[in-house]
Amino acid sequence: MMRSLALGILHSKHELVGIFRKDRIKKNLFELFIRDIINPSADYMFIKSHSINEIVANSVNSEEFRQAVKDLKADVVLVGSWGERFSVQTLNTIPNGFINVHSSLLPEYRGPNPYLQVILNNEEKTGITFHLMDVNYDTGSILHQKEVPVLKNDTGGSLKLRCCEAAKNETAFLLDNLKERIINQRSQIEEYATYQGQIDIKDAVINFEKETSEQIKRRIMAFSPWIQCFIMIKGEFYTFSKYQITKEKLNKQAGTIVDKTKNSLFIVCKDNVVMKFSDISIKRPFSKLVTKLFWDKIININDMARG
Repeated sequence: MMRSLALGILHSKHELVGIFRKDRIKKNLFELFIRDIINPSADYMFIKSHSINEIVANSVNSEEFRQAVKDLKADVVLVGSWGERFSVQTLNTIPNGFINVHSSLLPEYRGPNPYLQVILNNEEKTGITFHLMDVNYDTGSILHQKEVPVLKNDTGGSLKLRCCEAAKNETAFLLDNLKERIINQRSQIEEYATYQGQIDIKDAVINFEKETSEQIKRRIMAFSPWIQCFIMIKGEFYTFSKYQITKEKLNKQAGTIVDKTKNSLFIVCKDNVVMKFSDISIKRPFSKLVTKLFWDKIININDMARG
């Protein structure tokens, strides 16, 4: 999101006076120096390729960061995908304050990972919200919103890209109308607020007994490309690279393995629909060798895949 906001400013009539990248709060100066030489991040390459002034500090709540913002005479600070809670002292550094862009239509879907959450919940639309920041996450007054449709073939990754593109395209409009937007800011209505917490690796284990075939498909797509979903059989975790909802329905217990081919499993979901999972691999060292052993000797038809 940082690069999208930066491009939005660069493509506008406004001046981008500096960037503070998240890398600086995650690594010490020596580690970051080595990484920037050996394996530079996309943010670092973006800053260098556009000759943008980089703010040097280790936190948005540090005196170094606050002084840099003052020295640069910034009118406003735009924030995207940041991992720190901003202190009152930092938020009061400049008159127009700090504006966050959140990838949902606030007050719905506050919290991390809104991209995958809207797909999990089968929403037809999401969007981006520019809002004034306060000391809480995603609760500040709304300045500007833009809807983004959720497409049927969206993954979490593809939806994120479109939200970032929307943020880039709307940045100039926000800055052009900043005074008016601040005057006409609107508070979020708390009774409509929803919050989605951080995704845990256990959420990537497919639960055939609780989810229909369409829900499982949405889970796989929502987590892609960040987290790979798993199938658990007899206490072992298996990954897959392909999946398909078949036209077959069987009146069998959800999670039952009803067929096994060379490298595919056919498993019944909650709605009795059979899903096919291919290119199965056990989540262990020497996965190919171990998978073959387990495939031939351990996994059998009528075994159960459980969440």
